[in-house]
Amino acid sequence: MSQHDLEECMELRKQIFITGYKGGMAHLASCFSALEILYTLYLKNGMRYDPEDPDLPSRDRFVLSKGHAALALYAVLCRAGYLTEEEYGRYLKPGSRIGGEPYMRDLKGIEATTGSLGHGLSMAVGMALAQKMDGTGAKTYVLLGDGECQEGSIWEAAMSASSLGLANLTAILDCNGLQKTNRVDETLKVVAWTEKWKAFGWDVMETDGHDPDAIKECLDKRRNTSAPGILIAHTVKGKGVSIMENNPMWHFKLPNKKELKIFKEELHITDEELV
Repeated sequence: MSQHDLEECMELRKQIFITGYKGGMAHLASCFSALEILYTLYLKNGMRYDPEDPDLPSRDRFVLSKGHAALALYAVLCRAGYLTEEEYGRYLKPGSRIGGEPYMRDLKGIEATTGSLGHGLSMAVGMALAQKMDGTGAKTYVLLGDGECQEGSIWEAAMSASSLGLANLTAILDCNGLQKTNRVDETLKVVAWTEKWKAFGWDVMETDGHDPDAIKECLDKRRNTSAPGILIAHTVKGKGVSIMENNPMWHFKLPNKKELKIFKEELHITDEELV
């Protein structure tokens, strides 16, 4: 991971926290888990898109299936040119175009309305199939949570994608090992993601989900394949703030006064920035 990427992601984490804290609600730990994945897709040429022509037919599509990480997606879309910093700062305010989960009718750049887990991959399969039929060479990317993969609809979509030969579909699994209030492997005992996805006919890769260079290298390898692929990105839920990391109790929680001091110190936030 380059120093530039490290600094950019640190600044994005800071921006996400300040915005969520002022808005009064955010799934911070999930946002911090997925940040480098989103950063790579939008800001390291992981996808083809044009904010000046957001309806470009040949654009790549992205579906945030784990929609509760929307605040991280908005932050990256802001850097990519889909909304201004002023609009980002209006998160959850009256009249805002961005809320707790992605809503495609409110903001260009949001390709699917998500939030109810388990549906994003099915939508991505439909998009990828349409792209294949159109012959534009466009691709579809979908970000899943590992807890979300306990939904049966995920596996119906996975079977469909391989049966349809959707080589232009890439799923990325934000594999942080946690879900709402527990560990994934303690909620349902059998995980074995690599074996499961291979059994469903998918190409499988694994990487460090907090290393944009490693993520980009894996995405580039997807250019020569005949099957849908999944990148299992090993991440840390709450990455970047010590008291959040690997702690399931931070799934949907803002810090109290004592905890706030740790966030401010580790994210280099001043009192003035929280006013």
